[in-house]
Amino acid sequence: MSRFVLLSPNGDFDQKLRAAVANGLRGSVQTIASDILPAGPHELFALLNQEQPEVLIIGPDVPYEEALRFAKVFDVQVPGLSLVLVSDVDPGHLLNAMRAGIRDILSPQADAAEIRVLLERACQSFATRHRGPESNQETNGKGLVIGVFSPKGGVGKTTLATNIAIGLGQIAPMSVVIVDLDLQFGDVASGLYLNPQHTVTDAVTPAAAQDSLVLKAFLTVHPAGIYALCAPPNPVDADHITPEQVSRLVEQLSHEFQYVVLDTAPGMPEIGLAAMEQCTDVVWVSAMDIPSLRGLRSGLEVLRQLEIMPESRHVVLNMADPKAGLNVRDVESTIGAPVDVSVPRSRAVALSTNRGIPVLQESKKDPAVKSLRQLVERFNPAWRAQAQRKLHRRVVI
Repeated sequence: MSRFVLLSPNGDFDQKLRAAVANGLRGSVQTIASDILPAGPHELFALLNQEQPEVLIIGPDVPYEEALRFAKVFDVQVPGLSLVLVSDVDPGHLLNAMRAGIRDILSPQADAAEIRVLLERACQSFATRHRGPESNQETNGKGLVIGVFSPKGGVGKTTLATNIAIGLGQIAPMSVVIVDLDLQFGDVASGLYLNPQHTVTDAVTPAAAQDSLVLKAFLTVHPAGIYALCAPPNPVDADHITPEQVSRLVEQLSHEFQYVVLDTAPGMPEIGLAAMEQCTDVVWVSAMDIPSLRGLRSGLEVLRQLEIMPESRHVVLNMADPKAGLNVRDVESTIGAPVDVSVPRSRAVALSTNRGIPVLQESKKDPAVKSLRQLVERFNPAWRAQAQRKLHRRVVI
């Protein structure tokens, strides 16, 4: 059975699609080389001589109106399919395409690597819609929301956030999104070496807030198999984004992804507090210096008083250096909380940050890499289940 079906008379795109599938994707491609699409599912499946595939690709040279007509029929009769449109569609028509049932849009000029990433996303979407009821009950229909916070800047918060997202992407490909909520001076785009066409500004518009399909069209795909929603390029744009819009955005994304990673601005601005209320997990980051540690202690105390601290808290000592005159015991005594993960100062991490390639994206042997993987593992369902069992045993004893 063919996993992918292409409807298009364009032979060049057919070759690119087959090259993309052959390079790392399971399954095969079947092509119907015509610009006239079947009337409906029954006619298409008869031509294919099989039951429904996972992904239907409406390729180049198919008239836009014909593609919309076809999508509307399939969205009603076979809603589980992932339907991809290959077109240089005008941005003004994007919403119409999404409402017709198009799950994703791809440029005809996309190369094989871009096609492969999009097909992985389409297959993941198909799998999500066909996931069994047991899985939905376990997650209550929502993914983990992991907020990365620090009362002070310059502690490597964005470096940790991007590496967490990359590491989780290796656990759950195409099921992770990182959101840059440092709306004025965010660095997620540079930390992932991205040049996004859309940002948080687009993602909080009324059209995106009302339709998650529109929202997902504003996400940027990273080659490591995650999504990113970056901060606006102009700091002034941040003034037009409200805490309520951010709360709604995080809520939407938590229903669409297994993991939502939030990189926040230093301190505790209103946007950050609104995001924290949506978090299932909070990662607190501090460097190994007294000002950072005192800031973290004060921040934790304020949140305890406000009673908005999520139960799952992870304290990370970043850029730990035994030559700094402090040890982990000193740190824990200062902040009044245990350190969960200590990430040593590392030249490899600093170099990777400057290159825009998170260190977990590469196969490097470094003590900091080991610590970062320990941090990522804390969000692995298997680790969390084991931790819950240990906690239960302690309570029983």
